[in-house]
Amino acid sequence: MSYVSMNIRMNDEIKKQAQELFSNLGMDMTTAINVFLRQAILRNGLPFSVKYSKLNRKTIAAIEDVENGKNLSPVFNSTEDAKRWLNA
Repeated sequence: MSYVSMNIRMNDEIKKQAQELFSNLGMDMTTAINVFLRQAILRNGLPFSVKYSKLNRKTIAAIEDVENGKNLSPVFNSTEDAKRWLNA
């Protein structure tokens, strides 16, 4: 089996974070890239979903509220309890 070299340009911070992550997984950057390429070949495409999700400000604010435990309603034991709370 022969090997070839490959040059990749990337942001310094991304490289640093990736190297730290892969090191924690017990591999170097070369091994991680080889794993990625083998998985791409095996799946005949990217080995993960690539999506673009455009969220509006209201949705982003709601997500942040949930993550921070803000503006959440209490838990209700019945629909009557929920109605009383909503009408209060």
